[in-house]
Amino acid sequence: MQQFFIDKKVNVGDKYYFTSKQLHHAKDVVRLDNETIRLVYEGEAFFAKVIKSDKEYYAEVIEKDERINELSNDITLAMALIRKEKFELVLQKTCEIGVKRIIPFVSSRCIVKEKKDKKERYEDILLTASEQCKRNIVPEITNTVSYKDLINYKEDNNLLAYESADNIFISDIVKEKRNSLIVIGPEGGFSEEEVNYFVANGFDIVTLGSRILRAETAAIYGCSVLSELLGK
Repeated sequence: MQQFFIDKKVNVGDKYYFTSKQLHHAKDVVRLDNETIRLVYEGEAFFAKVIKSDKEYYAEVIEKDERINELSNDITLAMALIRKEKFELVLQKTCEIGVKRIIPFVSSRCIVKEKKDKKERYEDILLTASEQCKRNIVPEITNTVSYKDLINYKEDNNLLAYESADNIFISDIVKEKRNSLIVIGPEGGFSEEEVNYFVANGFDIVTLGSRILRAETAAIYGCSVLSELLGK
């Protein structure tokens, strides 16, 4: 079933006319004709039937979808800038996992620097992933910040994944369903100074296991563990 995020409120019985971009995808790419689709407006979802005639192409809203395909608590991922294809993979997969917000950041060992024209592309990736996995919202992606600015985004649980951490796992820290922030470093990891900064500002240092994970793997793994803990 195809899903589309829409920019206006609809009710059962309404006709929804696709935007030009949506129309191209629905009519020319996936060629929808009389199929049921899902429309989502500000977290509220509806089923609609695609109607195609000689003169019109639209979706008729037929029923409200009461399902909320979101976690009961929010996950924020602070992700260090890494290579383009790997960063975009993190966006796609952590969106599918259920992350609510993604904060790109720069630390001393980042080999990638911010490209200001990327935010729109990142938002498109998150939109497409959210439609694919039938989310009720599209995750937010912020502007790129310094690692020191991450203290401004603290949640109830604040975790820093670090390869030299003691034997403390995410599940040892996250005991209750509360909003959580997890920080994942770049390919080169964090410096000792950076780790000390996070500890001084109330972050819990956690391990993701005995193996050294690539940055993109660490992000997907860490968010998956949080998703299970918060989604039960």
